[in-house]
Amino acid sequence: MLPTTSVNSRSQGNGALSPRDAARHTAGAKRYKYLRRLFHFRQMDFEFALWQMLYLFTSPQRVYRNFHYRKQTKDQWARDDPAFLVLLSIWLCVSTVGFGFVLDMGFFETIKLLLWVVFIDCVGVGLLIATLMWFISNKYLVKQQHRDYDVEWGYAFDVHLNAFYPLLVILHFIQLFFINYVIISDSVIGYFVGNTLWLIAIGYYIYVTFLGYSALPFLKNTAILLYPFALLILLYLISLACGWNFTKMLCSFYKYRVK
Repeated sequence: MLPTTSVNSRSQGNGALSPRDAARHTAGAKRYKYLRRLFHFRQMDFEFALWQMLYLFTSPQRVYRNFHYRKQTKDQWARDDPAFLVLLSIWLCVSTVGFGFVLDMGFFETIKLLLWVVFIDCVGVGLLIATLMWFISNKYLVKQQHRDYDVEWGYAFDVHLNAFYPLLVILHFIQLFFINYVIISDSVIGYFVGNTLWLIAIGYYIYVTFLGYSALPFLKNTAILLYPFALLILLYLISLACGWNFTKMLCSFYKYRVK
C-alpha cells in the first residue's frame, strides 16, 4: 500500500507531528510555497510539465503514477510546482485568441472574450468543480477504515486541471481548423463532426477525472465517476437525432458575451 495523507503519517514515536513538521505540512504553508513559486520562473520545471501534458493524451495513468512518487518523496499529493498551471494558462490564452480570429472578432472583443474564458470558464468553474469534488470525495468516497485520511483540495484542483487540458486542446484548438469550413455549416456532417469532438473532449474529462480519484488508495467506489459517460452518450445521440450543433451554440454564446 502506497503512503497517503494522514494525520498520523509522520511521528516522533508518540504519534504526533513535531511543531516544525506540522507547520511545514499545513495547507496554508503548501499554498504559500506554491504561490511564491509563481514569481520564480527559473524554479519551475516546464520540461516536466510538458511531459505531463503529452501523457495526459497518450497515457494519463503515467501522470498519476508521478503523483504517487510525489506523495512518497514530498508527503503531498498535489503539485508543488505551478509550471503546469502556467503552461495551461498560455494554452488557454493562445487558443482563445484563435477563437476570436476564427469568429472574426475585433481586438477589444477578443480581449473581453479572453477575460471571460480565463477568469470565469477556467478559474471560476475550476474552483467550483474542485471544491465540489473535494467535498464529495471526502464525504462519501473515503473508506470507513481510513477516516483519518483526506483528499487534499489542491489535489482535487490538479485533477480538474489535468482533465481540463485535453478538453481545452480538442475544443479550443483542434476544433478551430474545422469551424468555418465544416462544423458551423447547416449540413449533417457539420454537427456530426462538431458534436463528436465534444463527445471525445468531455469523455476525456470524465476519464481523466476518474483516474485521478481512483489513484488514491484510501477512496472507494470511484467507478461511480464514470457513470456520466452513459448520460454523455445519450445526449450525443439525441443531439444527432435533433440536429443540435453544440459548437454553433458555443460560438453564438461567445459572440453574445462580448457584445
